[in-house]
Amino acid sequence: MSKFRNQHMKISWEQLAGKCSSQPAASASLAEKSALVGRFGLMMLGVGAGAYRVRAAMNKASRAMGISVNADIGLLSIEYTCVSGNESYTNAISLSRTAVNTDRLNHLREFIDIFSRCADCVSIKEAFDALDEIENAVPHYSAPILGLAAATACAAFTFLLGGGIVEMLCAFFGAGAGNFVRKKLLDRHITLFANVALGVAVSCLVYIGLDKAAEALFGVSSGHQAGYICAMLFVIPGFPLITGGMDLAKLDLRSGLERIVYALLIVFVATITGWLCARAFDFAPADFMAFEISEPLKIFLRLAASFAAVFGFSLMFNSSPRMAFTAGLIGMICNTARLELLDLTNIPFSLAAFFAAMASGLFASAAKRLYGLPRLTITVPSIVIMVPGLFMYRGIYFLASENVSEGSLWLLKAALIVCSLTFGLIAARILTDENFRKNS
Repeated sequence: MSKFRNQHMKISWEQLAGKCSSQPAASASLAEKSALVGRFGLMMLGVGAGAYRVRAAMNKASRAMGISVNADIGLLSIEYTCVSGNESYTNAISLSRTAVNTDRLNHLREFIDIFSRCADCVSIKEAFDALDEIENAVPHYSAPILGLAAATACAAFTFLLGGGIVEMLCAFFGAGAGNFVRKKLLDRHITLFANVALGVAVSCLVYIGLDKAAEALFGVSSGHQAGYICAMLFVIPGFPLITGGMDLAKLDLRSGLERIVYALLIVFVATITGWLCARAFDFAPADFMAFEISEPLKIFLRLAASFAAVFGFSLMFNSSPRMAFTAGLIGMICNTARLELLDLTNIPFSLAAFFAAMASGLFASAAKRLYGLPRLTITVPSIVIMVPGLFMYRGIYFLASENVSEGSLWLLKAALIVCSLTFGLIAARILTDENFRKNS
């Protein structure tokens, strides 16, 4: 029987850095400095940061130690060269998988800021020990909590898309079960296609089972199939879609294209899995059943549902309660404004998404100045509920059913909205961040 072996061998940072002496980092050898710069970059890459943010962290650490770095950054790997005088050191390092961990991202950013001011009094070994502590920190939330977060987010998402109480309940239990299973699979390092497909399949089957049970036991109408897609929206790859677009805006083409392809793979696997489950049980995309509520109540419920959805998605990204609450407030305001704009005017979906994302980015910049929170940890959760997962699913469903014209139309709508969300964040970043605004 063959023994499992890691395809991506673990890096021994202490060996890579040499002896890791106790002298200050600014006075260490180039090999030690380069190892530390690579560790900073790889850890930033591993928590979901885009190439722009990874490069900024590596640059900050390098400047503090008196060296220069030039890096080529992808989704899972970094090739970089550090230069000091006429001496250079080149290395290539990689990850086995990518993930999103906003709390770790925040701690890394804080430590890099501290290190950049204290490189002449912090040794390489002390820096590595601090990074080990950050890397080995236990996530805030267990699988049951993450299941509950996904359940809350997707149930609220269902209401925002037009669903009623039956669709919300089915999506709540479906998404909760699906994300719980996916978290367990991720803990066992199950590969991307398998964990996405199995997590989505569980969510779909739970939704279908509850819907059929409600029909059989309580005589509930059979017209609640429209909420089926909402049970799988916890897999929406908001971070790679948005960071990929941001990287393309800075001409980091390798990282941007790799992230977008990664996001499209998740969307494709999830939607194909949903389509197969739907065909097996004769579920088809449909419009939500109409129900009437007063305008003031609708606005209040949209505010509450937007906050709940963003808060839930933030917890799934391992955000601290403070970050999740801040993102929830921003998402609550921006998404409700977007929906009201769509109701009251003839503005296109994509243009409304642009304005909402730009507002979210501007609010996030203000939060960064006031509270020191990284923009990325706030903006992506606050706009992930605007990503048109329903449109994506319908597009793939109709294409798989050989209805090319209908499928292409839905996918085109989805692409326009995703691009508009990204452009909105880019516009806000250009307005508020001089380093992003200028080529350097």
